[in-house]
Amino acid sequence: MSTTATKTAETNAYDVALENFDLAANALELDDNLRAMIKYPERELAVSVPVRMDTGKVIRFQGYRVQHSTMRGPAKGGIRFHPNVTIDEVKALATWMTWKCAVVNIPYGGGKGGITCNPKEMSMGELERMTRRYASAILPIIGPEKDIPAPDVYTTPQIMAWIMDTYSMMKGYPVTGVVTGKPISIGGSLGRNEATARGCFYTTRASLVHLNIPLPQARVVVQGFGNAGSIAATLFHEAGAKVIAVSDTRGCIFNAKGLDMPAVVAFKAKTGSVAGFPGADRITPEALLALDCEVLIPAALENAITEENAHAVRAKIVSEAANGPVTPEADRILDSKGIFLIPDILCNAGGVTVSYFEWVQDENHLFWDENDVNAKLEKIMVRSFNDVLKIHTDKKVNMRLAANMLGVGRVAEACRIRGLYP
Repeated sequence: MSTTATKTAETNAYDVALENFDLAANALELDDNLRAMIKYPERELAVSVPVRMDTGKVIRFQGYRVQHSTMRGPAKGGIRFHPNVTIDEVKALATWMTWKCAVVNIPYGGGKGGITCNPKEMSMGELERMTRRYASAILPIIGPEKDIPAPDVYTTPQIMAWIMDTYSMMKGYPVTGVVTGKPISIGGSLGRNEATARGCFYTTRASLVHLNIPLPQARVVVQGFGNAGSIAATLFHEAGAKVIAVSDTRGCIFNAKGLDMPAVVAFKAKTGSVAGFPGADRITPEALLALDCEVLIPAALENAITEENAHAVRAKIVSEAANGPVTPEADRILDSKGIFLIPDILCNAGGVTVSYFEWVQDENHLFWDENDVNAKLEKIMVRSFNDVLKIHTDKKVNMRLAANMLGVGRVAEACRIRGLYP
């Protein structure tokens, strides 16, 4: 189930984020004072974004930027353009970013932004005008030392370039470090486009080793064939695993013998969807999640695996390339089935890690080659996986709780040391 405008309380993303915080805080036995200081967002900004459309008509869109925490460094997090963006969704994503940055131990807090819109129905000119208007509206609270946006759902390096340019025009000089995920030509980092998928691949590969499953024997299913899903599927294919099913918003395809991923990627680039790919059977979204496989990668939107469909999941490993794809009720079901879950704040942290590398390169005006970027990413992802796995085995808690304990614990420690001003 993808997010909808009529989310129930049970699947409200922010309720999920708060519940996961409470579980971690209880396990860490955090005192109430620390909880009060780190649980809730530091700042929530709602902005009106009027845009002159190509017809000449002005349409107003609703925009948000939330800074959950700057306890360990500037807020960091993407901006999404999607019809179902809500303040609760943005707050949840900002909260998860705080713990995510702490899990991989990079000096950021969590932020997130979004505009409630349908970018698929907008021209490039309309998108540019909306982006620049939104950037102007949130300009007082963003900056390389304060809050650094990045791409997210339906936002691109070009959109980041427009934000960077708008901010720079207001400042009067180029400020490349104000956003990450930019084109290489204006301070982007090599390896950034593939980073989220690579992080998913590195942590999943480590999980296969932990469970004594040879990678060439792994059957992989990918739900969501956007940037993260398509690149993750390609990486597993190149590593010798068998990708047996993938899906996008228009359909799901399956071949028990394995899909030719370069051909699937080329087919989607040509047709706009994986649906109709020759040599594959069309299956339902429900059937895709229930396939017998070693690795299931939910790489779409949140709340994909719920109390209703979790019982059908037969994967040995669920790798959360998306943010919040498994609800708390589904978590408990997967845990009871003995499924090894790599939580989103670990699994998809490759993107923010290489965003951090990009910011470091921009601030130092010194750039690395792609091999260096990937090597540094692999080192951080594998180390972070082992940090979470150690809590999982030592404390006898599931991987979600272990990751949240690591992230929340690091933020709480920073808060304790910094104290409360005034």
